[in-house]
Order: sequence, then structure tokens, then C-alpha cells
Amino acid sequence: MKNIKLRLSLLSFLEFAVWGSYLVSIGIYLFSVGLGAQTFWFYTVQGIVSLFMPALVGIIADRWIPAQKMLSICHALAGCFMILAGLYCMFNSGNVEFGPLFSLYTLSVAFFMPTIGLTNSVAFNALSKAGLDTVTAFPPIRVWGTVGFICAELFVNFTGFQSNYWQLISCGAISILMMVYSLTMPNCPVNKSSGTSVADTLGLSAFKLFKSKTMATFFIFSMLLGVCLQVTNSYGTMFIDSFQKIKEFADTWGANNATALTAVSQASEALCILLIPFFLKKFGIKGVMLMAMIAWVFRFGFFGIGNTGNGLVFMILSCIVYGVAFDFFNVAGGLFVDNQTDPKLRSSAQGLFMIMTNGIGASLGTILAGDLVINRLVDMSPTADAALNLAGWRESWFIFAAYALIISIFFIFLFKSTKHPQVKLSDPKAYDIAGGDPEGMPGKNKNI
Repeated sequence: MKNIKLRLSLLSFLEFAVWGSYLVSIGIYLFSVGLGAQTFWFYTVQGIVSLFMPALVGIIADRWIPAQKMLSICHALAGCFMILAGLYCMFNSGNVEFGPLFSLYTLSVAFFMPTIGLTNSVAFNALSKAGLDTVTAFPPIRVWGTVGFICAELFVNFTGFQSNYWQLISCGAISILMMVYSLTMPNCPVNKSSGTSVADTLGLSAFKLFKSKTMATFFIFSMLLGVCLQVTNSYGTMFIDSFQKIKEFADTWGANNATALTAVSQASEALCILLIPFFLKKFGIKGVMLMAMIAWVFRFGFFGIGNTGNGLVFMILSCIVYGVAFDFFNVAGGLFVDNQTDPKLRSSAQGLFMIMTNGIGASLGTILAGDLVINRLVDMSPTADAALNLAGWRESWFIFAAYALIISIFFIFLFKSTKHPQVKLSDPKAYDIAGGDPEGMPGKNKNI
């Protein structure tokens, strides 16, 4: 287990560099080839595949193929399909059609989305084998994932790839690198025990977490907050880039470097990840989740009043609060689930968390944001008047801010958090974690 923290940091760096290569910039490219109105589908599909792929792959990793090998297989497939998507755009640059591009892109993200949970599982397993506390050791490692995301963002911004198909090819190339590097990680055990129920065999035991009122409420609000996850990723850079077409802002740095500006969000992420252990121990999961929800209100609200000229400070503030909005929800939530789950079903439980957030939540969010809000308030045609569209963009951001505020208010009253023990999925007596410890089994960290 020599240099395990360094090795896991590089794993995290590469994992999120894959995502950062296109996640916040693909909308700019889609708009440039006349597919701006279909942008929400490219983010919605990430949620749709997250409804089943992370759980399915998690089951395989728990029971048959070690997680580090499963991670390698998924990246191999994701990388190949994304490179094919880029090559399709390259050879059809004058006539990129939605169907072929979307199909190849969908196949890629279908295999990429499970890798986020798998990377967590590989890291938690390695840290546990090394005798390290995941709550304190994991966040500094996860920071390097954010650094990788930022580096990829800046790369596609300053190479000009943010507005063309090379961002897709870059993404695929990093995935192929991850395919190789994943195999160097410590072996993750599989649970091939016989005599288990059908539910255990299929990995459905993770859904027994819903028998706990606390965990059920946690997952429901994770889904509701997940609605916010991909909204600014889907349309943030497209919104900022649109200021280039407004005479007053055409020559501003922010308008011409949308992807680099949004990299401030990930820089904030890197700092906020380091604060998670302190805030979890000080305020518990309820306090941390509530901070994330309020941060989403400000994230959207600052976008609504900002611009790339004299309102640039509000755009920057929006990016800064994103660190709290994303990390205090996603990273802290993953740690919470890991601490409340039987290690034998670690991958399945992380897959369930992905289903609720990046699956159901993100799918609803991108459909509602794209089809029912932005496409109705903003003209997505390449020849649209950006100055007239600005009012529509602002109204859209304020609608999203109001949604996050309403969710925050309900969360205050409905989520009851206590110091609870680890949930042992194999023992039905241990499900009422909000009501005490029926077997006297301590959790990994009762403070969260």
C-alpha cells in the first residue's frame, strides 16, 4: 500500500479530467452546429443511464469482477465511443446530425457514469486496507479530481476545443489512459457467497436502506437536489458565451473565455472539499446538506443578476458558491452513504446514491430546465438576438433559484438527523438507524 494516497490522487485526477473535457463546454459546440435546442438531451441522457448503469455495474463489481477491473473495462468502452463521436463530427463538420452524434455520445456516457461510483469504491477499499479513516483521508484525495476537471476545462478553453469536436476526442483519450491506470489499483474483494437470496444476488439489497426513515428521507432529498446538478453544467457556458453577441460585452474577457471562467467553480470545489471533514463533524449531514441547498439558491441567483462586464463579480461569486453547492452535497453524501452501508455492498450502495442524484434527479432537472423553462424563454437558434435573449436567461436562473429555496425550506423540517450507527444490510434489525443501535454496533463515524 506504498504511496497509496498519491496513487489514488492520480486516479481521481484522471477520472474527473475525463468529465471536465466536455461537460461544461459541449453546449457551446452544439449551439455552433445548430443543435442548441437539443442540448438538454445530452445532459438528460447522463441522468437516464444513471438510473440503471451505476447499479448494474456496481452489482457486477460487488459480486463477480473486482471494482478496479470493472473500472478499467468501463473506461475502455466509454473512451472508444467518445472518440468515435468526435470522429463522426470531424468527418461531417458541415452537417452534424443529432441522431448519430447523440447515439455515440449516449453509449459513451452509459459506461462513464458508473465509473464515478467505482472510483469511490476503489478509493474507499484501498484506504480501508491501509488502515486509514475514509472521512479524513478521502477529501484531500478527491480534491485532485477537481484539479483534473479544472485542468481539462482550461485545456479545452485555451486550445479552442470548447467550440469544436476535439473536446470529445480529448475526453476519449483520457478515458483510454484511465483504462490502463485503473488496473494498477489494489485489488477489491468480491462477494461470491452462495445461498443468498435473489435480491442479494442482484444487488437489490441496497434498496433496503429505504427501510430507514432517515436514509429514505436522505435519498429523496438527494434526488430533489440532484435536479440542480446539471442545470448550470448544461447551460452555464452557453449563457456566458452568448454575451459575445451583445455589443456592450462582446470584447470582455469572460464572454470570450466561458469555459475558463467556469473553472473558478471547480477551483472553489477543490477548497471546499478540504472543509468537508470539519463541517461534517461540526454540523452533521443535515447541516452540510442544508448549506449545499442554500448555496444552489445563490449559484442561480448570482447568474441571474450577473454579466461579463460590470456584473462580472456576480458571475465569479456564482462560481465560488458552486464549490459548496456541489461538494457539500455530492462528496459529503457519498461519504455518508459509505459510513451507513455494509462494506460488502459498498459499490451497490454508491450506485443507488448515483441513481437518486445523477439518475432520477439530474434527468428531471435537465428536462425541466431545458424543455419547460429555457427553450421557452430563450431562442436557441444560432441567429437569435442575444440581447433580447438576456431577459429570458435571467428569468430562467431566478426560477431555478426559487426551486432550490423551496427545497431548502422543506428539508429543514422533514429531515431528522441523529448520530446513528452503520446500517448492516444483512441484518433487518439494524434498519431503524434514527432510533438507536439495536445491536450496539458502532458506525465508522457517528458524527455524520
